[in-house]
Amino acid sequence: MASIHRPKRGSLGFSPRKRAKSHIPRFRAWPESTGEPKLQSFAGYKVGMTHVIMVDDIKNSLTQGMEISVPVTVIETPSIRVAAIRAYTKNSSGEKAIAEVWAADLDPELKRRIHIPAAKDQVEGLEAIGKMIEEGRVSEIKAVTYTLPKSLSGVPKKVPDIMESGISAKDLGAKFEYAKSILGTLVNIKDVFKNGTLVDTAAITTGKGTQGPVKRWGIQLMKNKHSRQGSLRQIGTLGPWHPARVSWRVPQMGQMGYHQRTEFNKRILKIGSDGTEVTPEGGFLNYGLVRGDYVLIKGSVPGPSKRLIRLRDPIRAKKTNLGEPNILYISRESKQG
Repeated sequence: MASIHRPKRGSLGFSPRKRAKSHIPRFRAWPESTGEPKLQSFAGYKVGMTHVIMVDDIKNSLTQGMEISVPVTVIETPSIRVAAIRAYTKNSSGEKAIAEVWAADLDPELKRRIHIPAAKDQVEGLEAIGKMIEEGRVSEIKAVTYTLPKSLSGVPKKVPDIMESGISAKDLGAKFEYAKSILGTLVNIKDVFKNGTLVDTAAITTGKGTQGPVKRWGIQLMKNKHSRQGSLRQIGTLGPWHPARVSWRVPQMGQMGYHQRTEFNKRILKIGSDGTEVTPEGGFLNYGLVRGDYVLIKGSVPGPSKRLIRLRDPIRAKKTNLGEPNILYISRESKQG
């Protein structure tokens, strides 16, 4: 009789599968860029999915030049505000923040998230960072930004989400000058990304709570004669007697979902400012109406509706801009069933 064999389900590369520390995803690396100075990331809130009809412009595709249906994710992207400039230096353990300057006028809702540092002389702080750059003590300049969910009707919260963004420029001086120019101002999605560009998306996936090994790791159900405890949804053994410990590779019950996941090279198909162009009849399920700026991302994006989605310049793309897509139709059919 042939032996029963099936490849292991569930990647060990994502272990340990524990809950994310925060609902705000983190980018731990930023692409090197020598173009015009700008922020390298933006943030929005996931609305839902729909589909568009567009002309296939992928070179050597079987449907090149033909009209195709493409699933898209709608992300509402209100303006974000630059709260602070942060200077970093490198030491033996990595980067370390050595100075930061906060904007004078910040939204009062920000106090719901953090204790805002005491207002100091902004000019003196900027001059101090500039002097550090001249002395060669600064290795990186980054911007601290926060979202304004109060302006959205689909996201029931007022507390901003704070995150750090890299800045693309030729040298530290150009980064610092650009950071000074946007400190305390609002930044729009169109100031960061363009139609047709590739981005990396990061989000916290949908949480599913504690699940057993069958759903969590995809193990097979036991045969009736194999289980003595009466449960068929368990593993046959936790491992050998020696070594006398349970390996982390053994599929067991535990947390499933609510993990950070980053997806690379997602294409922006459209950036718009009129939400009625994409809002279906009756609104999106679990979200409602899109009234402001939005972006259409080709394919799916992790997380449920209302979840914070971060967009970053692509770090693995060979070609960052595939050209502006030709969208012929955006589906606005009701999602209510």
